[in-house]
Amino acid sequence: MIDRRDVLRAGVLGTVGGALGLQAPESAAAVAEAAERVGRRDWERLADALSPGATLYRPGGSVYPSLALPFNHRYAGIRPAGIVVCATTGDVCAAIRWARAAGLPAVPRSGLGHNYAGYSTTTGLLLNMARMRSIVSTPMPGGARPRVYGPMKVVHDAGTVTVGAGVTNGDLHPLLEDHGMFVPTGRCPSVGVAGLVLGGGIGFSDKMFGLTCDRLVATTVVLADGRAVKASKDSHPDLFWACRGGAGNNFGVNTSFTFRYEQFEGTVGFYQLRWSLDSVLPVIAAVQHIAQDTVNDKRFHLRLGIGTHGMTRTQIHANANVNAIGQYYGTVQELRAILAPLLEIGTAEERARNSASVRQVTPGEASVLLSATTPIERFATKSAILNSRTLLTDQQVSAAAKHLLDWPGSGNEDGAGFAMFALGGEINRVPPNATAFVHRNDLFVFAAETTWADSDLPGVAEANLHWLKQFYDDIFPDKSPEQAYQNFPDPTLKNWRQAYYGTNYPRLVHVKRKYDPTGFFHYPQAVGTH
Repeated sequence: MIDRRDVLRAGVLGTVGGALGLQAPESAAAVAEAAERVGRRDWERLADALSPGATLYRPGGSVYPSLALPFNHRYAGIRPAGIVVCATTGDVCAAIRWARAAGLPAVPRSGLGHNYAGYSTTTGLLLNMARMRSIVSTPMPGGARPRVYGPMKVVHDAGTVTVGAGVTNGDLHPLLEDHGMFVPTGRCPSVGVAGLVLGGGIGFSDKMFGLTCDRLVATTVVLADGRAVKASKDSHPDLFWACRGGAGNNFGVNTSFTFRYEQFEGTVGFYQLRWSLDSVLPVIAAVQHIAQDTVNDKRFHLRLGIGTHGMTRTQIHANANVNAIGQYYGTVQELRAILAPLLEIGTAEERARNSASVRQVTPGEASVLLSATTPIERFATKSAILNSRTLLTDQQVSAAAKHLLDWPGSGNEDGAGFAMFALGGEINRVPPNATAFVHRNDLFVFAAETTWADSDLPGVAEANLHWLKQFYDDIFPDKSPEQAYQNFPDPTLKNWRQAYYGTNYPRLVHVKRKYDPTGFFHYPQAVGTH
């Protein structure tokens, strides 16, 4: 229930503006004006409409600041007029109906609000899904026949698991560690599964088992009119199609997801390789050849990166490196054969260290070893989708390495650089129009990023943003790749409709018109109604 003191401290006298069916205001000024018209009694009506497990927070309360802060502190200045921590689908329904009547936008946030472009925050009503953390598994009757991949035995589609919208990648780890149950998700433990699946969902098992969105069999969605519907291949199939890659906060607020899971027994191959930047040309050339050679080998997974961190020129040069990490569903001997060109690169010390990193581990251990937090504090990203025609040349790699050493520096230990996540396998066996995720015939998701700290001076942020643009432009000097990853949104991207969704965008518009005809769910790169 609402903390009445929060309302009394921050409530504004006025009447509810707008009526049910009013389109959410799009500009910051319009939202602010609508918020001013919402009075204390109106906020109390919202609180009274919520279940006992939900809470409404308003500015001025002790809990509000931590809930308002998005994961990317670059958008910390965006302050919600109110925050509903939802406990049930009914809470979401009530909150959306109230927000529409009040003329305020309603924006969902799963996890900590990792959206790179700050789209999981608002000056309207923020719907925090953190209390919706249920996880319920249902084994498939009889079970499927297991398949063996070296020392790993897998029962494919062993059952289903239904998770609430507040479940994170990390919440699913005990299922794998304790029960051998696995759903392919991302590597960052604190990222919400909701945002991951709605935008696609890449990770270190996607070639083997598909993207997170490919494992989805049903989802509950609260629509713009406050109704809750269940979308699947047999119910609202067009909405179900859109929820698999069409990105979050476009068609409604998803409150639960049902996935097919795998049952694991055995071990997987793991590797973590690292070189100084002196080896950047042979490493990236070898990795790109390996990715092409193994594009149809669903067992092999790979992330390649270059990066650095530090405050001074000396630190930035000393920390610059090129690295590769991943796992393999097979024997260590097979994995070593795939990695052989990479294991021959570098100094004697680097070769010895890299060779020793190749080993057999349990799937649970691999999940921990492969995990990493997405950039912290303040960051910006530009992404691209690379195919066999747009792989990086030596000239592009040299330009990237040179520009990396010119990074302006910051107090953020995550630093700057780029990463390349290998695609293929089961991902590319799905037709581009079978789901809203269109990037089905490609080799890599590419992401360039830079980070800075909360304590850095404003000039550091400006220098980092300028550097990121130049870094990306130096890598792609003639023409930027036509496609980008919708889960790495770039607010400066002008052709985002084509880049994120390609030929699937017109169909997404059709779904938007049907389920959100007034565009209640809106943000700068939201799917439109035309």
